[in-house]
Amino acid sequence: MLATQHLIAFLSLFTALFSPAIARPAALEKRALPSSLDSFYQPPSGFENEAPGAILRQRSVVVSFFGLVPDPVEAWQLLYRTTAVNGSAIAEITTVFKPSSSNLKTDRFVDFNTAYDGAARSGVCSPSYNYQLGAVQIDIISSVEYFLLQAFLLQGYIVSSPDYEGPDSAFAAGRLAGMGVLDSIRAVTNFKSTLGLSTSTPAVVGYGYSGGGLATGWAASLQQTYAPELNIKGWASGGTPANLTGTAQYLDGTLFAGFLPQALVGLSSPSAYGNVLVPFFAEHATDYGKAVLETASQICGTENLFTFEFGDIESTKVQDTGDQLFYQTILAPILDQETMGQTKNITPIAPVYLYHAQNDEIITYANASTLDTTWCNYGASVEFVTFAAGGHATTEILGFPGAYQFVNDAFAGNVGGPCTRKTVLNDTLDPLALGVQLEPVVVQLLNGLALAGREDANILSNLANWNKTIS
Repeated sequence: MLATQHLIAFLSLFTALFSPAIARPAALEKRALPSSLDSFYQPPSGFENEAPGAILRQRSVVVSFFGLVPDPVEAWQLLYRTTAVNGSAIAEITTVFKPSSSNLKTDRFVDFNTAYDGAARSGVCSPSYNYQLGAVQIDIISSVEYFLLQAFLLQGYIVSSPDYEGPDSAFAAGRLAGMGVLDSIRAVTNFKSTLGLSTSTPAVVGYGYSGGGLATGWAASLQQTYAPELNIKGWASGGTPANLTGTAQYLDGTLFAGFLPQALVGLSSPSAYGNVLVPFFAEHATDYGKAVLETASQICGTENLFTFEFGDIESTKVQDTGDQLFYQTILAPILDQETMGQTKNITPIAPVYLYHAQNDEIITYANASTLDTTWCNYGASVEFVTFAAGGHATTEILGFPGAYQFVNDAFAGNVGGPCTRKTVLNDTLDPLALGVQLEPVVVQLLNGLALAGREDANILSNLANWNKTIS
């Protein structure tokens, strides 16, 4: 009930702020459909012969806030060809937003990688579904992050937000996500005539936090070998899960352990490592463990938090290898391959803004700090910002103004150079942090801080209380 009241208040405030610009369609022709029910997501015969980034299908869509309030922008969805972990062809979707502002920028666009964190094979977690008017809001993370996306639209940026987990919802498969992001950039570039882009080599800056940081970090890592022709000016990545092994061990047995089953399901998807992990879990998972994984394959990230909270994935109750799970000869090489910063040839060649909470309760700070050191040693240009007074959720909000400024500076060519580090002690957000024009967005961010509480205290308390209620 409390969550519903917050949502109603959130929408009411937003509508009051933006309603003069909102044009509601006369009628909603049909309810949005997830990928499992929507033929648009199915690639045409022979698509594997197309080049990565080739547009396979396109359509215009009505996008909205929480599936209810239409967003006054032009929007399209592109089905494009990209690459699975084993090198085979797969198809993904990106949603492209074009603002109708007088300051529209036609020589650049923003790659916005939202943290949809879900392994549901039905596609209900995907941004391309959740962004549409009439979509049932299953993935609340993408729905809330949509307000961050507005900051770029209000500044006149075209924005592309891809379903980087691919057709199988391969959550945690970073290499697949990185290629999906880079190919989405290629697809948007190929869509230049419809968008009215003034150049065939538009400048691009990528942004993502948490799960979106995984996609952003891997796109940054793979650009030099997979898509060196792209005109990437920079990458802003926060709360980045750079090391899956470290993240898994950090989360196991905690309030946020629900991220682990869906990560294992995502890595076990056909387009990721399903050929080896499906037999592995069939052999080693207990009946209870198989039920946990089956549940994770049907729901989105936030719901997983309520189905496996304080769960122990390394327990023999779940699988028979116990605390040696992450060191098995099948799983360990995969986790190692999915660790950022391993070699110089998977090091970003465009400047990076990397930010992380020192007290992050979901993605360990030590792995992010290690990534910064590794990338810098390999010659990358990294601005590493530590937030000393926030948790995972609050740092997405507190860190956004800095990331937003980096995006603007990167487009202006004012980033790069030697690696730097700094620590931010402040745990408040200036109401004018993004400037007067973006004050409505900051209002929503301030609401988010209030709901999260200092260092995510309200989130932790509410989840713990929920756990007591249902146990």
